[in-house]
Amino acid sequence: MVDFIADYYQNIESYPVLSQVQPGYLRERLPKTAPYRPESFETIIKDIQKDIIPGMTHWLSPNFFAFFPATVSTAAFLGEMLCTGFNSVGFNWIASPAATELEMVVMDWLANMLKLPKSFMFSGTGGGVIQNTTSESILVTLIAARDKALDVIGINNTCKLVVYCSDQTHSTFTKVCKLAGIYPNLCATVGTTSTAAIDPIEPLAEVAKEFGIWFHVDAAYGGSACICPEFRHYFNGIEQIESLSLSPHKWLLSYLDCCCLWVKNPSGLTKALSTNPEYLRNRQSESDLVVDYKDWQVGTGRKFKSLRLWMILRTSGLVNLQSHIRSDVRMAKMFAVLVKSDPRFEIVVPRQFALVCFRLNPYSEVGSGYIEMLNRKLLEWVNSTGRIYMTHTIVGGLYMLRFAVGATFTEDRHVVSAWKLIREGADALLKVKD
Repeated sequence: MVDFIADYYQNIESYPVLSQVQPGYLRERLPKTAPYRPESFETIIKDIQKDIIPGMTHWLSPNFFAFFPATVSTAAFLGEMLCTGFNSVGFNWIASPAATELEMVVMDWLANMLKLPKSFMFSGTGGGVIQNTTSESILVTLIAARDKALDVIGINNTCKLVVYCSDQTHSTFTKVCKLAGIYPNLCATVGTTSTAAIDPIEPLAEVAKEFGIWFHVDAAYGGSACICPEFRHYFNGIEQIESLSLSPHKWLLSYLDCCCLWVKNPSGLTKALSTNPEYLRNRQSESDLVVDYKDWQVGTGRKFKSLRLWMILRTSGLVNLQSHIRSDVRMAKMFAVLVKSDPRFEIVVPRQFALVCFRLNPYSEVGSGYIEMLNRKLLEWVNSTGRIYMTHTIVGGLYMLRFAVGATFTEDRHVVSAWKLIREGADALLKVKD
């Protein structure tokens, strides 16, 4: 299997980035029931190549420029092997002391790299936990914030609760509000999904402080860049917030799934999420000298995920992680220059981090609906080639194309080739229109 994965990585550019299959393709290819007798590993591997690979959209392709990246590394792969091999279920300290304590250490390491205040570290008065996704991080902090508010206004006043966010906050925020029983109507973002926009933390924190609001910052994408001094100012005011989350699987080479959540006051989480059945009681937990991570998350069971981050931080060091992020930003800047060099195209919003939002806009005297139609057709044409994959968004009523640099294997040549393909598509589209 390791050889198969190595071959997959080596040959990944030979596959269409965006899967070209039609809905239902796999159900038609596979038997309707599981086999009665065991099948050979060789047969299964052949079926993976024949049936599974064609139905994959290849997030690790260097020509993947959609959404935000899902990064990988040898260190994280080895860490995942250990994590899976140990099969440790570290729901409380006694279940796996090393799993709990390594996670505490790694969360403090990363907090130091981000220059977070001591109030978010175990070495201070706070602490961090590895969640699966940003959705889970926002959910647990929202539940803690809800219970904190209900302590003030009364348990029967849930209908009076409200949360605030911008229209660019990730859609998962609305989902978790429904799960928590609150009407979505403070969550700030460092690197929104649509345009990588950045909310100003400092002035928002002042408002949150004035009204006693739990202030969470979702830095799933852009937060990782703040290990670089030139981006750290986006975290100005971070000492005034209640909680912060970022996803190393997006930009710190960590594989899915890995979302780091820090809270200033862990008791807010544990009070809202703690369960203490008799079969989990133990002397260490009742001494209050250890962390039981089951009380920091939605579920009980948890993997030894900190091994991945520990391996990455040790084998890369801060300097190489900074270099990785700067390289992606440099390539995004290069792409933005290429876009500006063609008068038929325009940058729609200022580039942030490694995301460029642009559109084809060759005519000065046509309606926005026609320009949107052109860009929809351009995106469809580009993605249908299988050579690259991009996505779109709509902000302020404007339809635009997103070009997100960050796949682990992407190099300058892939960015240049992508731009040539986009121009080729524009040439073909405008020739037909003319």
